[in-house]
Amino acid sequence: MINNRMSGSFRDPSGFLFSQNKVIYRQVNQIYRSNYDQLIGSGLYEHLAKSGAIVKHIEVSDVNSPDPDKVYKIIQPELINFISYPYEWCFSQLIEAAILTLAIAKRSLQYGMSLKDASAYNVQFQNGKAIFIDTLSFETYQEGEPWVAYRQFCQHFLAPLALMAFRDIRLNQLLRTNIDGVPLDIASKLLPLRTRLNFGLLTHIHLHAKSQQRFADKALEGPISDAKVNKQAILGLIASLTSTISKLKIKNIGTEWENYYQDTNYSEKAFDAKKRIIKTFISQAKPGYVWDLGANNGEFSRIASDQGINTISFDIDPGAVESNYKKQKENKEKNILPLIMDLTNPSPALGWHHKERSALIERGPVDLVMALALIHHLSIGNNVPLNKIAHFFSDLCEFLIVEFIPKSDSQVKRLLSSREDIFPNYTVEGFEVAFTSHFKILDQKNVQGSQRTLYLMQRLQ
Repeated sequence: MINNRMSGSFRDPSGFLFSQNKVIYRQVNQIYRSNYDQLIGSGLYEHLAKSGAIVKHIEVSDVNSPDPDKVYKIIQPELINFISYPYEWCFSQLIEAAILTLAIAKRSLQYGMSLKDASAYNVQFQNGKAIFIDTLSFETYQEGEPWVAYRQFCQHFLAPLALMAFRDIRLNQLLRTNIDGVPLDIASKLLPLRTRLNFGLLTHIHLHAKSQQRFADKALEGPISDAKVNKQAILGLIASLTSTISKLKIKNIGTEWENYYQDTNYSEKAFDAKKRIIKTFISQAKPGYVWDLGANNGEFSRIASDQGINTISFDIDPGAVESNYKKQKENKEKNILPLIMDLTNPSPALGWHHKERSALIERGPVDLVMALALIHHLSIGNNVPLNKIAHFFSDLCEFLIVEFIPKSDSQVKRLLSSREDIFPNYTVEGFEVAFTSHFKILDQKNVQGSQRTLYLMQRLQ
């Protein structure tokens, strides 16, 4: 048996994640014993699991511990289909994750426990909704103690959400450069003055940031305050945060790709023909998992997800992803997950030793990647050579559905209208030469009513 302690799970002395024979387990250390017993014995875990708020687990006894001297229990949590990160979420996803975290914090107090860890990384999306994944984030509530996760919650959730709502929807990317959440002093400086008239933002960001600065450089011999904080005060704090976050809204963002399908040169006949071809190609590939790269609002992603195939619907545009996610929620879809991703600068490995957060490519490969109306943006819009695009895709998938759009197409003409054409190899022949060095072509079909061609390819062994 091979035990692999997961490199990103080392900060919490309560336990850690590890894999054995490709199955994920969580070790509960002896130091967390009383808290774990309280979590299970109080009924809190059962309540949260039944409501779908926290990932379910079973206790196992036939698994070897990587650190047997510390082990109390080993549990096997239900598998999360895809691990995503807050800087890959749209505004509404971050809102949902925040509200879930606060709801769990409130419920914990009712069962005699406190949520000690309010990191956004403890939330994932599974079966169409947010779910809490860290079973060891609870501790027995001590009367008079403040909520220790308050600052962390504000940095991981409230600060980025406020910046997205009042400044720019793209500012969730600050979470990518600040793995411990957006510093409150930065958020306070970036937010407009009018946010000081918002009681919640004034209290939880602006005054909170000042409080941090006041005590940051002071050497303290004892606690900042001997004042006790009763449970009702913590519940009031959680209620205030919930109200503040629930009222945050983004403006009509009108981003570049939001109305892409209305602006494209596809006729309705060509659009329907493209859908039929893609459905046929998916049936030929028989994937269990699909990534749709450059998915816009998920129109073609749903050809896969509607068949019960787990589908990640990536796009660079936060407005398109927001639209995609709202549609997913409205239709109560369980097999599609919209995420923000810039393929020319995809999510890297982050954190200590570059191992706490996985790069996009490390979260693959998958059975099938769809790259529809994407190649011309990468090749002409971003100067990525066709052979490098093909190589990248071959690292991501076994099967590939890819669309080639020639220079005679109006969308490519638009890209070339403001720049010199330095792409002599951007032809059907050049495309096929580049891609057949990594894939074999299983099928190809011209999209009726257009100049575009769809290919089904399989990676060379």
